[in-house]
Amino acid sequence: MENLISLSPSRKVNDPADPAGRKNSAEIAASAAQAAETGPAVANAVIVGSGPAGYTAAIYLGRAGYSPIVLAGALSPGGQLVNTTEIENFPGFPDGIAGPELMDNMRKQAERFGAQVINDDVVSADLRGGIKSLQTDNNGIFRSRTVIVTTGSDYRKLEVLGEKEYSGKGVSYCATCDGYFFRGKPIAVIGGGDTAMSDALFLSRFGLSVTVIHRRGTFRASRILVDRAEQDPNITFVLDSTVSKINGDGTSAQSVNVHDLKNGTDTVLPANGIFIAIGHTPRTGFLSGQLDLDDGGYIRTSGATAQTSLSGVFAAGDVVDSVYRQAISAAGMGSRAALDAQGYLENIGMTGGLRPAV
Repeated sequence: MENLISLSPSRKVNDPADPAGRKNSAEIAASAAQAAETGPAVANAVIVGSGPAGYTAAIYLGRAGYSPIVLAGALSPGGQLVNTTEIENFPGFPDGIAGPELMDNMRKQAERFGAQVINDDVVSADLRGGIKSLQTDNNGIFRSRTVIVTTGSDYRKLEVLGEKEYSGKGVSYCATCDGYFFRGKPIAVIGGGDTAMSDALFLSRFGLSVTVIHRRGTFRASRILVDRAEQDPNITFVLDSTVSKINGDGTSAQSVNVHDLKNGTDTVLPANGIFIAIGHTPRTGFLSGQLDLDDGGYIRTSGATAQTSLSGVFAAGDVVDSVYRQAISAAGMGSRAALDAQGYLENIGMTGGLRPAV
């Protein structure tokens, strides 16, 4: 896949990874010499992944004249929001908006400003040096001066009967996204960490009842969250137990089968909202250890920037964020990554005719 990048003069700015301009001058010169390679096979920016972070980065880089390429993924371009029936907390939509519609709108906006969106997966990458290489599943190798990783994270699944069938129909992995829809209904939360406790506390304001189901007798969550949950009269606990099946009427979830690990008994717990909070797995497998990750497998970035441990490589969204994991925060991170990438490109002399601000 070849992409011709047109260049035009513009101003220089400091490298976002070195805002004071103190990076070793020889290193900058070496990177600039390699990254200054021209030709139709070298892009200025490739964004790996889509969703709010990826599409926002594409919008910003497109408006700056860099003609970014978005490798959006083959199976679910648009990220996790394409599986969300309704979003009510994304600003600008007073009546809410369906997840697939929001992602389609963001994609069209990115394409309007010159982004090229390709529904393909990156299977391996060489991110070292001034020119980075990305091997895709179906479209060959892409070469680029900068790469923005926005591959997100996967919710860990229970892998039980009914989970897939009722996903989006009672089964949810985001309490802040979907809790409101279960006002006055029984809710179950599966998990024992900070996310599960925070979710239970949040959901207790909506649900008729909230039952926390955990496979151990003690919680991994911080003591303060456990104390708050235990003091909430609307929250009860089922410990040393697992969910073995999610039941429904074909349209929506109705209950869960709970297996007691100590005595081997099985019970049915009514639940219309089933929130699974057993962790996330960042999508970083294709990186093959080239970027620094934290203990949870999330990409480390430098301070308030989107700069990773490799020059010219940036990251944004849920592949970085282990705390908030919201569409709006991912979009904000995407804009930061794009601005950091733009600063890097300008610093090595690759400028792209800026569009006027509106």
